[in-house]
Amino acid sequence: MVFLDYIFNLSIFSLLVSTPLVIRSFINLKPLKQVHLGVGLYGGIVSVILVMLSFQQAGYSYDIRYAPVILVFAYFGPVSGFLTGIFALISRLFLSGHWSTAIIGWTNIMVVFSLIHLFTKQLTAVKKCMILYGAYLVIYVINVPIIFHVFRDEPFFHLQYLLFVMLGVIVGVLLIESYVKLHRLNNRLSDMYKLVESSESKYRLIAENTSDLIMLMNKEQSISYFSPSHEMVLGFPTSDLEKFELCKIVHPDDVTMFRNSIMRMFEQKESQTMEFRLRHKEGHWIEFESRCMPVRGETEAIENIVLISRDISERKKSEEILLQSEKLSIVGELAAGVAHEIRNPLTTIKGFVQLYKVENSSIEYNDLLLSELERIEAITSELLTLGKPQAVQLDRTNIRELIENTLELLAPQALMNNIQFNLKFEDAPLIVTAEKNQLKQVFLNILKNAIEAMPNGGDVYIHLNKGLLDECVISIQDQGYGIPEELLPRLGEPFYSLKEKGTGLGIMICHKILKQHHGSITYKSQIQQGTTVEIKLPLAS
Repeated sequence: MVFLDYIFNLSIFSLLVSTPLVIRSFINLKPLKQVHLGVGLYGGIVSVILVMLSFQQAGYSYDIRYAPVILVFAYFGPVSGFLTGIFALISRLFLSGHWSTAIIGWTNIMVVFSLIHLFTKQLTAVKKCMILYGAYLVIYVINVPIIFHVFRDEPFFHLQYLLFVMLGVIVGVLLIESYVKLHRLNNRLSDMYKLVESSESKYRLIAENTSDLIMLMNKEQSISYFSPSHEMVLGFPTSDLEKFELCKIVHPDDVTMFRNSIMRMFEQKESQTMEFRLRHKEGHWIEFESRCMPVRGETEAIENIVLISRDISERKKSEEILLQSEKLSIVGELAAGVAHEIRNPLTTIKGFVQLYKVENSSIEYNDLLLSELERIEAITSELLTLGKPQAVQLDRTNIRELIENTLELLAPQALMNNIQFNLKFEDAPLIVTAEKNQLKQVFLNILKNAIEAMPNGGDVYIHLNKGLLDECVISIQDQGYGIPEELLPRLGEPFYSLKEKGTGLGIMICHKILKQHHGSITYKSQIQQGTTVEIKLPLAS
């Protein structure tokens, strides 16, 4: 019967210890060590319940009320332990006699437990429980059977009691430690979840706001993820891109290379960089450079490939400009060499013509010959500027007067080709800071191109007006054959000409001269409707 009483007592104790721990696991409360008084009070209530469930033996009350006292002392210190102990003592005194034995034993236990706490602060709670239980065992043996002669002839009775108190302590330690470890594990998992959530949020923030295209491709070469930047760069909504194969928007000339590169990465398990073109929603093609990185799975096999692509259209344009600059440099060197060779004999011819003029001043062709020789000399000087930039003499120049002079020079050629010049301008003079001969050469080249574009005759319209940004705008419009739109960007490249016998150097020199004058030139053209050339030069302050 006594054994069953202990079993019942131990079961109730286990229930009372586990109930608050289970409740706390569902409620985010403060850690146990921050609620000392509350735990001491609850421990006291548990002791009272255990005393109420105790069994009487010769006027003595037997229960495992000291199990919660040991646990509270070990985990929460002497303050909470004293509070639990007081409840246990009062309930014991209230329920049965032999007060002196109970009070003396309780006092010895509290004093010894307090001293043990002072010397075991650095130990874990489990080790404290072991030491406290050992101390309790010694105090019990000395006080109960030896000093007070309680059931001295029944050692099995005392052994049974101490065993169940020990079981109560062990059960309590197991429950509390399990809860503490689960609580720590739960906190770690919660922290890890927050960390993962934060990292995912950061990566998603980067993926959703970068201008680079980020794609995730599997072994079947289907895309499982498109970054939102696809919509901004390609114009397709992400929902539409997910519906069709990526190769449908890859340029037909790049599809084979693209597929082979992807297959090679899955086989060789190495990252790779490649360039390909993707179709914009509006139909034009955009060039991309893509960094492809294989992603390994649990079996070390490549399961996905991450493609990070960047629009390199501007870089390609820069490379073309650099290539064009290199061509210009070569052309400039060649032109400078040719001009240098021409100037040497030209100087000799000019000198002899001047001597001949002194001796034969009556011949009317001398001035004409000298004028043409000076013009040839000026042209060779311009060729030299291609190879080596020279200092130019900038003066205030009236653009209207300069164009009128140019039109006078071209009047005979225009008359022969049945061309009419129509000049319109504002009343206010348009003054720019420029080198007159260089600008005249620009207008000569463009007007001669306009004349040659109209073999059957026609009108050339020249408009002068002041622009919005303190600039002079010169617009020259012909009625010629026109230029295909896709060829307009190539105008100004060396050796590129639309004329059968053209060299491509005339427009190139025009571009160079206007650049030196901080101006610009643009072209608009339609087939069979003519071409409009617009030149802008900053007005003189």
